[in-house]
Amino acid sequence: MLKFRQAFRCGLAALAVTFTPVLAAPAWAATGTVSVEIVKAGFIVGVGGGRGMLVFEGRRYPLSVGGLSVGATIGASKASLVGRAYNLRRASDITGTYTAVGGGVAVGGGASGIRLQNARGVVLELRGRNVGLEFNANVSGVEIGLR
Repeated sequence: MLKFRQAFRCGLAALAVTFTPVLAAPAWAATGTVSVEIVKAGFIVGVGGGRGMLVFEGRRYPLSVGGLSVGATIGASKASLVGRAYNLRRASDITGTYTAVGGGVAVGGGASGIRLQNARGVVLELRGRNVGLEFNANVSGVEIGLR
């Protein structure tokens, strides 16, 4: 029984050492600022695209933005959004497909906000202004890449 306890304690210590870097990883993540301009249009299926900029650790990284929404989408609009990118370890972490479920209305102009997340755990919290005429209630996917 004594050998079992010693082996069990050694096993727990090995697990703790093995998983400690994984558990501490979020503390190493940093935050960047993001600005994007997106133009969208659609009837049932909406498409959009644009460009943006990530400022991370004192450097500027140009972004390309593309997207698709499926659901009730009617109209066209342009959005200028700014915000933060959380959980970045390096600038390339911002690339990937982001998903969001939501809806909104833009008539002439209005405020908007969105929270998106990609598979790497990067979270974008953006807010800004929409200009145009659009109604939507949909599932959206946004693809962000470094240019």
